[in-house]
Amino acid sequence: MSGKKVGFVGGGRVARILLGGWAKAGRIPAEVVVSDLDPGALARLANAFPTVRPVGADNSRAASQDVVFLAVHPPRVAVVLGDIRASLKPDAILISLAPKWTIEKLAGLLNGFTRIARMIPNAPSIVGQGYNPIAYSPSLTAQDRSDLAELFAGLGELPVVEEGKLESYALLTAMGPTYLWPQLYELQSLAESFGLTGAEASAGLTAMVTGAVATMSEAGLSPEDVQDLVPVKPLADLQPALLEAYRTKLNALLEKIRP
Repeated sequence: MSGKKVGFVGGGRVARILLGGWAKAGRIPAEVVVSDLDPGALARLANAFPTVRPVGADNSRAASQDVVFLAVHPPRVAVVLGDIRASLKPDAILISLAPKWTIEKLAGLLNGFTRIARMIPNAPSIVGQGYNPIAYSPSLTAQDRSDLAELFAGLGELPVVEEGKLESYALLTAMGPTYLWPQLYELQSLAESFGLTGAEASAGLTAMVTGAVATMSEAGLSPEDVQDLVPVKPLADLQPALLEAYRTKLNALLEKIRP
């Protein structure tokens, strides 16, 4: 992917995550052009990543690069595609980061442009620990896919998945950290209040979470037997309400974001 120019149509959180991951890995593309309606968002990116070139609300300039990220919220996708379709180069690759909008729908709004991939970005990409499922249009060649894998190297994993599963990944991997972070930050704070230093609490918390997930996948035990490994469960009486909240909220949201 050496020498390819990258454009972001949308300079919000996802742009900051991907650019942050590339910067941390020393792999930030040589030329990155970003457009956004919010001057403040562009200023934050320019301050954090001095090589990034903000172009204000001129989506056509961001969309005229070799690899173009469509990084806008789903309700704005149709309007933005109408704004950029004339600016896409015939050999460019458009990567949509939005749920709900299928490759077929995107191509229809782009007057038949099919060099499209869809990716569900994961916030831990900012530290190189991302899990970013991607689905490709059949129009993308093996070389195109290899180039994108190179572009995303340093951000974490890039599993190739069926397009129809992307919305499920949006709930699991993209939004998943938001289910855990409030609880983990509270545990960190409580551990420090119990007398651990910040470094001790962080190290213990990291090891606990990593080990807990590894136990789920590697112990060869049923979910019931895994949870029975720890006899004292201080929050057991709250678990039914918490699990019901997961089921109610996430099932409803999946129906909302499905194509």
